[in-house]
Amino acid sequence: MINKVEICGVNTSRLPVLTEAEKQELFQRIRQGDMEARQEFIYGNLRLVLSILQRFHNRGESADDLFQIGCIGLIKALDNFDPSHEVKFSTYAVPMIIGEIRRYLRDNNAIRVSRSIRDMAYKALAVKEKLTAREGREPTVEEIAKELSVPKEEVSLALDAILDPVSLQEPVYHDGADAVFVMDQVKDEKNKDENWLEKISLMEAMKRLGDREQHILKLRFFEGKTQMEVAGEIGISQAQVSRLEKNALKHMKKYL
Repeated sequence: MINKVEICGVNTSRLPVLTEAEKQELFQRIRQGDMEARQEFIYGNLRLVLSILQRFHNRGESADDLFQIGCIGLIKALDNFDPSHEVKFSTYAVPMIIGEIRRYLRDNNAIRVSRSIRDMAYKALAVKEKLTAREGREPTVEEIAKELSVPKEEVSLALDAILDPVSLQEPVYHDGADAVFVMDQVKDEKNKDENWLEKISLMEAMKRLGDREQHILKLRFFEGKTQMEVAGEIGISQAQVSRLEKNALKHMKKYL
């Protein structure tokens, strides 16, 4: 995607760059219903869409598809932009283009989210933007939930559900040599290879014991019972349990 020159039939290496004065002039003509000015303005801002696509190059999506969605965001930004606010068009358009692409990625995600949860997430995001603008800070989940009159757990679940999944192959650091990927920072202490091998070895060794010895070891080491509790359960003395346990462990060691 990064090195692709032609996207959707558009030669990106030849895209024009409009000056602020040219944009202002085109805005005047667009307000008067000049469709040619509208087309010229959109074409003159396609580089803005192209620059935003770089953020999504590792999602496995078609560059052409994302470019088209970004153009929809650009058109929406043009239709809603008010020059009287004295904000640069690019400043206003970038969040709208990004939002349009993210919405597309969420709706076409392989991980399906129910419509009701997705709708709640969109409402929560809209409230979040409104509260951020009003309070000058990012609101808490509790504040968003209060504004929507729903439990905070429902808002939290909805927002988590629409988060973009992160690939284990996504690089998180690159020093010019070897990259560090997400999978390099994910550590599973419980299910390491040596633990799996140890468990398999134990189960294979236990198969070589008699039924009673197996039962005693399972009660002692898998269920955490004392020798007295085991003795009471199987109807023998604690001394017999101790002897059988020691003999079973000694026998297992031959196969571990």
